[in-house]
Amino acid sequence: MLTKKSADTPAPTVHHAPAAGSLDDLICYFEGDWVPMRDAKVSIMTHAFMYGTATFEGIRAYWNAEQKQLYGLKIGEHVERLRQSCRILLMNDVPSVDELTRLIIETVRRNGFTQDAYIRPSFYKSTKAIGVRLHDLANELYIVSLPFGNYIDTDAGVRVMTSTWRRNADEALPARGKIVGGYVNMAFQKSEAELNGFDEAIVLTAGGHVNEASAANVFVVRDGVALTPPVSDDLLEGVTRKALIELLEREGIPVEVRSIDRSELYVADEMFLCGTGVQVSPVVEVDHRPVGSGEVGPIGRLVRDRYFDAVRGRLPDYMHWLTPIS
Repeated sequence: MLTKKSADTPAPTVHHAPAAGSLDDLICYFEGDWVPMRDAKVSIMTHAFMYGTATFEGIRAYWNAEQKQLYGLKIGEHVERLRQSCRILLMNDVPSVDELTRLIIETVRRNGFTQDAYIRPSFYKSTKAIGVRLHDLANELYIVSLPFGNYIDTDAGVRVMTSTWRRNADEALPARGKIVGGYVNMAFQKSEAELNGFDEAIVLTAGGHVNEASAANVFVVRDGVALTPPVSDDLLEGVTRKALIELLEREGIPVEVRSIDRSELYVADEMFLCGTGVQVSPVVEVDHRPVGSGEVGPIGRLVRDRYFDAVRGRLPDYMHWLTPIS
C-alpha cells in the first residue's frame, strides 16, 4: 500500500529517459516498409491495442565518439528471445534471426544517430477483432529507434523498496516472454516505488523469493560472491543478466545462481540492477536500509565501469557482444 512520503525521500525526477525531440520525423519499419513515424498508425480496434497481445524487445545501441561508430548491443540474442516470445504467443510467419537482424540494423542506420539509441522491435496481433484469444489472428512487425539516455541513475546509486505487488507466476503469464500486456504488472510496481519516494521496486515471487526489479534483473553480493535468482523463480531470461554473468566470471568474481530471500537484501554487501533500460545500476538502499556502506561498492563499480567500456567498443574481450551500425 502507498505510504506518505517523508521530507527526506522526495519523489525521483530524473530516471526516465530524456525526451527524444521530434519523434514524428524518425524513420521506423512498419508493416513491411520504412516510413516516418508520423505515418505508422494502427486502428483502435487492433487486437494488440485492445488486449495487450504483442511482444517486444528493448535493445541498446551505444555511440563511441572517438571511433565515430554506433554499436548495437547483443542484437542476435535479443532477436532470438523475440522469436521465442512469438512462439509463446502463437505467432506464425516470423522472419529468421538473420532477416530480423537486418531489418533492425537498417532501421537504425536510416536515422543516422550519433548518440546512444534505444531500439524496439515488436510483433503484435494486428487483426481488428473483439474477443480474448491468441489463435486465428494475424501478426505484424514494427521497429522503432530513438535517441535514449539513462533510465535511472547509474552513477550515485539508486534507492529501492520491496513492492507489495508480486510478480506474475509463469503458469499465469509466461515470465520468459516479453508480453506487452504483462507490463501492467511492472507498472504497478514502478509507480508504487516512485510515489513512495524510491527509484525502483524489488519484486518478490508468490513464494516470497526475490524476483526482479520492475523491469530489471537483480544481483546481490555477499562475501565476494555475486548471487542472482534462477530463471525458475519467474524471471525474464535477461540478455544483460547473461552478459554480466560472463563479465563477472572474466573478472574472477564467483557467480552463484540460486533463490534469494528478502532478508538477504538487508545483509548484502552490495547490490545492483541490470537490464537494457537500467543498464548497470548499483543499489545503495533497500527498504530504508543501507546496502553495505550505503555507497556504490567495489564490485558494483567494477562491473558498471567495465560494462560501459565494453558496450562502447573499448574492450576487445567483449567485441562479440557488439554489432557495428553504419
